[in-house]
Amino acid sequence: MFRNGLEPWHLLVVAIVFIALFGSRKLPDTARALGKSLRVLKSEAKAMKSDKAPVEPTSVQMAGEPTATPVQPRPRPAAEPTTTAG
Repeated sequence: MFRNGLEPWHLLVVAIVFIALFGSRKLPDTARALGKSLRVLKSEAKAMKSDKAPVEPTSVQMAGEPTATPVQPRPRPAAEPTTTAG
């Protein structure tokens, strides 16, 4: 019954339906977002396997980009005590 369940023309029909539903302009953005989410999922799975302390990424980094040094916040100046005239 389902010997040839998924043939090449089935994939062509699915691709045409996706283009008709989402439009050709949104498909590259959708594919890019899917790729980023898969990269994040892969890095999180790798972090879970290594059993190290979790590291919170500041942003999703593309492959090959240099990592940025985190900027330390400046301490706030101490507030001067207010006196009330009595």
